[in-house]
Amino acid sequence: MVADSYTTIKGSAEGYFTDKRSRFYAFAHHVGTADEVKVLLAEYRRKYHDARHVCWAYRLGPDGAEYRYNDDGEPSSTAGKPIYGQLVSRNLTDIAVFVVRYYGGINLGTSGLIIAYREAAADALAKAQTEECFVETTTDYTFPYPALDRVMRVVRDTGARIVSQNYDTTCSVRLAIRSSKASLLKKKLDDIAFS
Repeated sequence: MVADSYTTIKGSAEGYFTDKRSRFYAFAHHVGTADEVKVLLAEYRRKYHDARHVCWAYRLGPDGAEYRYNDDGEPSSTAGKPIYGQLVSRNLTDIAVFVVRYYGGINLGTSGLIIAYREAAADALAKAQTEECFVETTTDYTFPYPALDRVMRVVRDTGARIVSQNYDTTCSVRLAIRSSKASLLKKKLDDIAFS
């Protein structure tokens, strides 16, 4: 069976890491689109205009298939990739993490940077509240008014959600349901139509 659930975070959370006087401030956010990430990135660059780097990573979609990360001038794969690695290791999606670095005057080296960015992101994610979400399938159903009670019973019994509805001589509803239950909903609605 195809997975129809995924884990994300609610709202936002902050984390912090320091090493050799360099300070790393991490900010995790629930996001739904790449455009939301761009807006947040612009806000962090404006707010922390005096910081040396604003590195980031995001992962979108129920399967996390849409993702990007950026080192913002740090040596290749020392910032964005470790941040992204935290999203993957926790199996989180619909999330963006930004890490703002204030340089402390002492170089951390490649391994030191990887650890710092990873730990800052990990601290923010450890403080975030996670939630399980479900991939939904929508279906439209038209029926005669006398079948309304039976249709509403099916909606209640299957846990479907009414997206829109129109009740007249001929009624119609648009229903959303967890994808793994979509075939059960269709079968129960078909049973009404043929009874």
